[in-house]
Amino acid sequence: MKEIVLKAENLYKTYRTGKISVPALRGASIEVYEGEFLAIIGPSGSGKTTLLNILGLLDVPDSGEVIIDGISVRGLDDDGLSEIRLRKIGFVFQHYNLIPILTALENVELPMILAGVPLKKRIERARELLRIVGIPYLEEYKPTEMSGGQQQMVAIARALANEPKIVLADEPTGNLDTKASEEVVNLMKRLNRERGTAFVVVTHDMDVARKADRVLKIRDGKLYEVRKL
Repeated sequence: MKEIVLKAENLYKTYRTGKISVPALRGASIEVYEGEFLAIIGPSGSGKTTLLNILGLLDVPDSGEVIIDGISVRGLDDDGLSEIRLRKIGFVFQHYNLIPILTALENVELPMILAGVPLKKRIERARELLRIVGIPYLEEYKPTEMSGGQQQMVAIARALANEPKIVLADEPTGNLDTKASEEVVNLMKRLNRERGTAFVVVTHDMDVARKADRVLKIRDGKLYEVRKL
């Protein structure tokens, strides 16, 4: 049996604006196993991003529990949540979220700086990660000098900087053309297979979902396993 690296039970989340309440999650539960490539699909407004933000400890549920690599995060303060985020979870976003004034190398270094990794070691590791994702020649380039696909590859390298157990990707191909999308998905699949890092990918793209080991659909604030796409 593979180890469960991420588990959430009975998550509820409602957003309130004045007198208006909008339920996003209504008892969502999920288990993610080590080395798994999991896709989550669903229409816009179904709660996919809300779910990913809660799993990534960027938001808190109204009720329910999240367990990361065997650690329950219930009751942790901001410092405790930040520490788990930094060391256990990598993030890949639709809009890349690279720091525009930093080079590719410096962007990949950033999580390691926050984790206190010594200068020499983090530069070596950042260079190795850029090599692993296939873009060592972009080391000194800034985001404005790269294509969207290249920026996303830098973002994936950054997500792996602190050797997380899980990478959470929110519409990672949403801003890319077909060719770049395929390259990014193939890269994530390769890293998943070779490194054993679990990937949870929220996507509208059925081509991405078809490459997953398992697909969940979010509907009415709950998650359901999809047997056939």
